[in-house]
Amino acid sequence: MARFFQPKKKTQPDFKHLQVQIERLDNQGAGIAYLKQKPLFIEGTLPGETVVTQLVEEKSKFARGKLIKVLQASEQRIEPFCPHYGQCGGCDMQHLNYPAQLEYKQAALLQLMKKFAGREIELAPVVTGPDQGYRRRARFSLMQDKKTRQLQFGFRRKQSKQIENITACPVLAAPLNQILPELKALLSGFDKPETLGHVELVAADNGVVVALRHTAKLAAQDETALVQFATKHALTLYLMPESDQLDRIVGEQPYYQECTVKVPFAPNNFIQVNPHINQKMVAQALEWLEPQADDRVLDLFCGLGNFSLPLASKAKQVIGVEGVAQMVNNAAENAALNQINNAQFFHANLEADFIGQPWASEQFDKILLDPARAGASGIIDQVSVLGAKRVVYVSCNPATLARDSQSLLTQGYTLTKLAMLDMFPHTSHLESMALFEK
Repeated sequence: MARFFQPKKKTQPDFKHLQVQIERLDNQGAGIAYLKQKPLFIEGTLPGETVVTQLVEEKSKFARGKLIKVLQASEQRIEPFCPHYGQCGGCDMQHLNYPAQLEYKQAALLQLMKKFAGREIELAPVVTGPDQGYRRRARFSLMQDKKTRQLQFGFRRKQSKQIENITACPVLAAPLNQILPELKALLSGFDKPETLGHVELVAADNGVVVALRHTAKLAAQDETALVQFATKHALTLYLMPESDQLDRIVGEQPYYQECTVKVPFAPNNFIQVNPHINQKMVAQALEWLEPQADDRVLDLFCGLGNFSLPLASKAKQVIGVEGVAQMVNNAAENAALNQINNAQFFHANLEADFIGQPWASEQFDKILLDPARAGASGIIDQVSVLGAKRVVYVSCNPATLARDSQSLLTQGYTLTKLAMLDMFPHTSHLESMALFEK
């Protein structure tokens, strides 16, 4: 007898209000309660709280709920300092006092790492800086409302394409906040605001940078108004008529200073958003690596040379390797600008075998890795082949750091130092640094 496939009927979650107890926080900062013996994730809640929630998603192994009301609040709960908190998709931990945020992040990092370390590991002191006004760059989304014809200017809402209109952001650097109202008014008066995509703002050490993405040629009067605005405020202005095209119209090349090194950049280059933590992070990486005058040091995922250039003043030779060709060129130019002659930069696919690559023909004494959130899975298994006795891994994702640590431990390294760096206060994101030694 033939049997025909019959898909299971989709079950809708029960939308009734439920009262639950929050047990702990997950690695993304959401509270966890338990419903029918499976975890129920509720953003905006804290351990020990009794809350009313409404299910928005229910799977076989977990569910998600929306916070309706806090019946019994945690002693660590505070009033968020931003009026947009709860709608804006940026900060997600302003309801938790700052010291408790640091404790939570350190505990999350330690929990993920200790099972891979094979022994108890004590965290080094947390690296902190100002918890407001710390962001030196931000991207504001632009969209014309189809009904009101008004220009929306702000950040995406949580899990939504809608824009939360912003006139000031408490975690944004003061020079950026100062130009927001006038910039929004200027762009709102453009001839075709529907052709505006986003505007990137960066507070460089030599002034504020504005980069406008637009999908059609700007009207002559609009471009003139932009130039006048940039001149009035001594800004560097870029236009982006294509996603891969960046035209500097007004102002000088932006740069930042790092451990006596000058690092020029473009608004579409990756730079750390928190200059206070970046300074301390680079200094700590150099301290942990302990580069000696006769060392060869390898900097993998080197970017513009954020670590490579300061390292060059301590070591005999620094080799930087990066997967983005343009950033390799930029790093080499930055080395020449700073009269650094003992640093070389190479373009390579760090997801592929490096055997035969010219930069890997000799052994290294020390290695630094600073990969993106996906981690260093393509190259991590080959690290010991390069001969380094000391490896510093800088991570923006503790889950991939934990995964990659397992490979280093298997290769004979020992995790000897671990620290949390609070690059993004009032968010659940955490930066970390780990030292491995043979």
